[in-house]
Amino acid sequence: METYTLNNGKKIPKFGLGTFRVEAGESAYDTVKLALKIGYRHIDTAIMYGNESDIGRAIRDSGIPREEIFVTSKLAKHYDGDIVLIKEALDKSLKTLNIGYIDLMLIHWPDHDHHINDLIWKIFESYYQEGLFKSIGVSNFQIHHLENLLKKAIVRPVMNQVECHPLLSQVPLQKYLTDNDILMTSYGPLARGEVFTGKTHEVLEEIAKQYGATVAQVIVQWGLARGIVMIPKSVHEERLIENFKGQELVLAPEDIEKINQLNRGRRLYSDPDNNINFL
Repeated sequence: METYTLNNGKKIPKFGLGTFRVEAGESAYDTVKLALKIGYRHIDTAIMYGNESDIGRAIRDSGIPREEIFVTSKLAKHYDGDIVLIKEALDKSLKTLNIGYIDLMLIHWPDHDHHINDLIWKIFESYYQEGLFKSIGVSNFQIHHLENLLKKAIVRPVMNQVECHPLLSQVPLQKYLTDNDILMTSYGPLARGEVFTGKTHEVLEEIAKQYGATVAQVIVQWGLARGIVMIPKSVHEERLIENFKGQELVLAPEDIEKINQLNRGRRLYSDPDNNINFL
């Protein structure tokens, strides 16, 4: 599995499995176990998803050495900046996963009060220094959120996980991240199925046919070609394999540009500047 190097020297697989809305219980367990058997080595979860326990169990039961699997999780609630409750949530995440440490912990959504983001980041830094989190980062942060955070951060975030797909290419944000040595992860790469409709689908399907590939595989490779970590979600074996094989594709620069031109600045998930997901 190919990797990117984070700004702290750690390696992260370029491709992984997203588990948002993968139902807790046997569905999450079986999906992760199967993905690991196929060859996946990066599993993305979150406290909010409610499936950390099953994902941890699948990792432990896989027989694959822990150090070969990269696990990302995310802190959901901010508890109005209550340090005790924030630490309790982080400790519970570590205990629930039960895999020794978390490779990458993210602030799931920015708080509208940047002082609370700073406070949470300071707590993250302490867990990072203890080795409980091997890397720390953020999710859904806009440029202004990051600018505020970087003013006081001792440890620079390694990652910003954001909504990114052909209808929302996030080019300006990625440029800012690159300039600040922060990588980007794409969630929702299939735009909630909208890449399979209308003009967007016509363009993507035409490109896919040239390579004997699927639209999903083209989107996976579009992201990888841009230096983005791609974590498409599926619970179906054929889709897991299909997405995984998207790594093998090599798109011509002109085809990448065709996909870039599909950008409409269209957000299909919560607006980070108006979200209430941290409450």
